[in-house]
Amino acid sequence: MQLAHVIGTATATAKHPTLVGRKLLVVQPHMADGRSPDGDPLLAVDGVGAGVGETVMITSDGRFARELLQTQATPVRWTVIGIKDPRRTSAEASDA
Repeated sequence: MQLAHVIGTATATAKHPTLVGRKLLVVQPHMADGRSPDGDPLLAVDGVGAGVGETVMITSDGRFARELLQTQATPVRWTVIGIKDPRRTSAEASDA
């Protein structure tokens, strides 16, 4: 798993049958510091309803991709498996 920032969406006029009806996100993986880019942007299938500007968790786990897409074979490499909650200060947490 790795944290990434959603920088856009992708639209395809021709897709593999397992991707029909799925939202594709363009994500920029982060280094361990959570800010520095780690390589080039990637295309990931959204499994959680993430949007542009959010920080997400991505995985290259093929089993999860097959379960998400309900298929035994898919060309999907990256999937979004979670959205990072915004960081709250201790003062904000005590007010809640």
